[in-house]
Amino acid sequence: MTDTIRIFDTTLRDGEQSPGCSMNLEEKLRVAAQLEALGVDIIEAGFAIASEGDFEAVSAVAKQCETAVVASLARAALGDIDRAWAAVRHAKQPRIHTFIATSPLHMRVKLNLTPEATLEAIRTSVSHARNLCADIEWSAEDATRTDPDFLCRAVEIAIAAGASTINLPDTVGYATPETYGAMFRDVIKRVPNADKAVFSTHCHNDLGLAVANTLAAIMGGARQVESTINGIGERAGNAAVEEIAMAIKVRGDIIPFRTNVVSTEITRASRLVSGITGMAVQANKAIVGANAFAHESGIHQDGMIKDAGTYEIMTPDSVGQGATNLVLGKHSGRAAFRQKLDELGYKLSDNEFGDAFKRFKDLADAKKAIWDEDIVALVDDEVLRGHDAIQVVEVEIYCGSNGPQRAILTLNIDGEEHTAAVRGNGPVDALFNAIRKLVPHDGAVLQLYQVHAVTAGTDAQAEVSVMLAEDGRTVRGTGADVDTMVASARAYVNALNKLMVKRGRNALEGLEARA
Repeated sequence: MTDTIRIFDTTLRDGEQSPGCSMNLEEKLRVAAQLEALGVDIIEAGFAIASEGDFEAVSAVAKQCETAVVASLARAALGDIDRAWAAVRHAKQPRIHTFIATSPLHMRVKLNLTPEATLEAIRTSVSHARNLCADIEWSAEDATRTDPDFLCRAVEIAIAAGASTINLPDTVGYATPETYGAMFRDVIKRVPNADKAVFSTHCHNDLGLAVANTLAAIMGGARQVESTINGIGERAGNAAVEEIAMAIKVRGDIIPFRTNVVSTEITRASRLVSGITGMAVQANKAIVGANAFAHESGIHQDGMIKDAGTYEIMTPDSVGQGATNLVLGKHSGRAAFRQKLDELGYKLSDNEFGDAFKRFKDLADAKKAIWDEDIVALVDDEVLRGHDAIQVVEVEIYCGSNGPQRAILTLNIDGEEHTAAVRGNGPVDALFNAIRKLVPHDGAVLQLYQVHAVTAGTDAQAEVSVMLAEDGRTVRGTGADVDTMVASARAYVNALNKLMVKRGRNALEGLEARA
C-alpha cells in the first residue's frame, strides 16, 4: 500500500455537467494545462461518446498533456469504449474509464438488467477495453446503495477482466464517513484479487459530506480520489480537490499520506475554473474563498498580530492566496497593478494586460478603493471573454418613476457594430429586449437574473449572474461593472455567447434571419 494518494480530477467531465458550466475547446485546454501545473495525476477529459464536441475536446486534451494520465468516460457498451479509446489513444498515458450501475434500483429501473446480466456486461466491457488500452478503470455506479455481496462479485470480475483501478462511487451523496470507509475495508478484505487493483473514491456532496467521506475512504484503503476544482459538479457538486489536498497536507499527523498536488497552484486553478464557468466561489469557501484568510474580529486580529498560528492552520501563501486587504487606487501605476495580478494568479499577455489596466483605471476613477475582489471580477469579465463573437460596446438607459423605460444598446457582433433602442417594463427588461432585438434568440428562456455587490460601499462593483436555457441546454453568464445595467448587459451577452457556441451557430445568423 503506497503512501501517495493519486488525484483524479474530473472537472472537465463531471464538473462540466454542473448546469451552466459547459466549456468550449479552448477553455478546456486552458483548464487542463492548469491541472497539470497543479500536479493532478489523472485528468478525466470528458465523455467522448456524448457529442462530436466532447470527442474533439478529449482528443485535444490527450494530445496536449505531458505528465498526467488522460481518461475518457465510457458506459459498458462496446461503441462507447471504442469511441473513448479513439479519443485518448494519442495521450502519453491513456486510460479508459468504463462504468455500469450495480445497485438494485439502478439495475431494475435504469438498465432493465438482471444482476447476472450486469455481471456479464462488466466482464464483456472491461475485457474489450483492456484489449484496447493497458490502463482501465471500472466504476460501480451507485456503489453505496449496492448489495455488499453483489458488489464484491462485480469488483472481482472487473479486476479479473483487466481493470487496474476500481472506483466505488457515492454517486448520489448517500454515504456517511463511517459507512463509506467500512465499504472500502470490506471490499478490499473480501475480494480475492483486490491486491491487483488501486481502489478509488468518487463522492458527491448532497449531504455536505463529500470530503469527509473521501478522507474516510482513504483510511479504509483507497489510494485514488476523484474530485473537482471548487467542488463543482452535478447537483450539490463533488468533493473539492483543494480541500482534500490541504486536509492531507495539514493533518498529516492523523492522515499519514501525501499527494502530488502543488499547493501554491490551488488558488490559480480555482480562479481559472470560476472565471471560465461563471460559477462564483462563495466567500466562506474553504481554502480558496475570499474570506478563507480574512480576520475581522478584534480578538482574532490581536492574535494574528502576535502569531498567525493562533487562528490560521495554514498560510495564504501555501495555497497561492495573496493578501486580501491590499488597496489599490487611481494613483497606482502599471507596475503595482501587474504585481497585484501576479499575486492573484493571473498571467496575461501584453494586449490582455493593456485592456485590463484600462478597465482598472476607469474603475479607480469611479471607486475610492479597489480591492482584490474588484480586480478578480474585472479581469475575469474583461480578459477571459475578450474574444467573444458578441461584445458590449455602449449602454444607455432612460428610466424613472414616470416611465416607460428605454435602453439604447450597441453591440459588436462578429466585428460589426449594431445599435437598437428598445422600451421595456423597467430598465433591465428594456436592456434585455434590446439584446434580443440585435441577436434574436426567441427559444432561449431567462431562468436566473441575480445581482450582488463585489465589495462593500455604495460605489461597489455590481456582479451580475444570468442563466439562459434553450432546448435542454443551460448556460451561465457573468458580468461586472460599477454600473449595474452595464454589468447586466455583459452578463447576458456572456451567456448568449456560450449559448451560440453550445448550439453550433454563428452569432450573425440571427441578424441574417432578421434582415
